[in-house]
Amino acid sequence: MTHLSVEMLAADAAEPITTAGHAQLGIAVLAGIAVIVLLITKFKLHAFLSLIIGSLVLGAVAGAPLDKTVTSFSAGLGTTVAGTGVLIALGAVLGRLLADSGGADQIVDTILAKASGKAMPWAMVLIAGIVGLPIFFEVGIVLLIPVVLLVAKRGNFSLMRIGIPALAGLSVMHGLIPPHPGPLVAIDAVGANLGVTLALGVVVAVPTAIIAGPVFSRYAARWVDIQPPQNLVPERASDDLEKRPGFGITVATVLLPVVMMLVKALVDIVVDNPGHQVQKVFDVIGSPLIALLTAVIVAMFTLGRAAGFTRGRIAATVEKSLAPIAGVLLIVGAGGGFKQTLVDAGVGQMIMDISKGWHLSTLLLAWLIAVTIRLATGSATVATISAAGLVAPLAAELSTPHAALLVLAIGSGSLFFSHVNDAGFWLVKEYFGMDVGQTLKTWSVMETLISVVGIVCVLLLSLVL
Repeated sequence: MTHLSVEMLAADAAEPITTAGHAQLGIAVLAGIAVIVLLITKFKLHAFLSLIIGSLVLGAVAGAPLDKTVTSFSAGLGTTVAGTGVLIALGAVLGRLLADSGGADQIVDTILAKASGKAMPWAMVLIAGIVGLPIFFEVGIVLLIPVVLLVAKRGNFSLMRIGIPALAGLSVMHGLIPPHPGPLVAIDAVGANLGVTLALGVVVAVPTAIIAGPVFSRYAARWVDIQPPQNLVPERASDDLEKRPGFGITVATVLLPVVMMLVKALVDIVVDNPGHQVQKVFDVIGSPLIALLTAVIVAMFTLGRAAGFTRGRIAATVEKSLAPIAGVLLIVGAGGGFKQTLVDAGVGQMIMDISKGWHLSTLLLAWLIAVTIRLATGSATVATISAAGLVAPLAAELSTPHAALLVLAIGSGSLFFSHVNDAGFWLVKEYFGMDVGQTLKTWSVMETLISVVGIVCVLLLSLVL
């Protein structure tokens, strides 16, 4: 991926907005984050508005002129949306085509038809991993909930035995694997290589999803033994279709952008010559924009046309996919603005100065920062964006693999212990018909497992790379 750094795109905001000391900056950061948390949790203000206000509070407490704070926030918002907005939109289009064409249902039904009783939790984590690759977590839940409830009911399984693996697969993809918004923004912020991050992300994601999914579901099923709620099974997209795309072509379409980006990373390693014509070609082919755009165009034929969609219906599907992501784009953009305000206030440099005396690895430090912001705000995306901005200066001296591991450390930290200030917590609670205590014992523990296992895998990889 060719990166346009924050510094390049935000030249007007390049000079520090304040010369405050470490103590004042520390207080400013705490004040900014506290305001964001309070506005989101107590006053139920939208995260987009909360991040704007929190950024202004951060600048004010740090002693920065208001105009420079506004400039920093605006530059960060613009840079973030420019770097990830189109990719998020393309991912949403691909996900909608996958859902509306019945392609997601085809993947689900094919795998479940071949899975025996004991293999069912493993089948569910596999399904969630494939389906969750190009789509957002919330959309993945909506797609998989009917399947989870149906399988649990027909197979007489505990809902947790089937549901936890599905949730684990979706959550791991959301936190660690591009083209999801959090990983994309972190990659851009720390200057990591997207292909390398994707490859290492898969290495980390597989054992993490297994431990937090099929393995943990055994214990979750003992702690919370509930039956599927009868009134929560929505109709599936393919129920109204006369035909739907085949399993093989659907999986190939979903994996196409991943393969294109991984091939680019492989060429970069083998050729290792930026001026070489072959590497230039694959730099274009494997860029996330071209990879996702190619997948979307291919999906119009392999998914849309295969399901019998007319040109008009395909166009309508694409249009419907864009409206729901407006809020996501605004939150991601505002998160980038908050991150740039942190950077221009000198918080990154402050962390570098303070951490020099610590015997703590950069990866573990990044994870701890992301964990703190996640616990405070409840948002994995906000935690990823903010943590990436804070630790970006620490990535300057890192090798390509270690910069990718830094992104994965941040992503792992952003998933730590989802609780009552996280919209995902309530989404899972309502869909599975649990009370707050049951949700904490299952979903929240699962998210913590993903975070801890993820950072352990990252630290182990850092020892051999």
